[in-house]
Amino acid sequence: MKFACVFALVGTAAMAETPQTVAATATQTGGGWRFDVTVAHPDTGWDHYADGWAVEDAAGNALGLRVLVHPHVTEQPFTRSMTITADLPDVVYIRSRCNVDGWSDTRVEVTLR
Repeated sequence: MKFACVFALVGTAAMAETPQTVAATATQTGGGWRFDVTVAHPDTGWDHYADGWAVEDAAGNALGLRVLVHPHVTEQPFTRSMTITADLPDVVYIRSRCNVDGWSDTRVEVTLR
């Protein structure tokens, strides 16, 4: 079963300093949930880039963290994946961060069940 949330934030993401989650899908696997998350951020290189995204519960507790280990200056927006094998609530939230400005104030809701 696959669920998707797609947002039209790509045009505004380049003006923001914090990264924006522009799409997120969750696919149930035999061992948990696979998240494919698309992030947009005006990466300038190692000095300022989107360096991760998290799956959170409603209270903002991190359920999984995907660390991004390098800038994506020429690949915008970009998609990366993560699988979480723990039990998850019916609704989770995706939040992105960068190494300068920290976590985005915007969270994307993803309904799993």
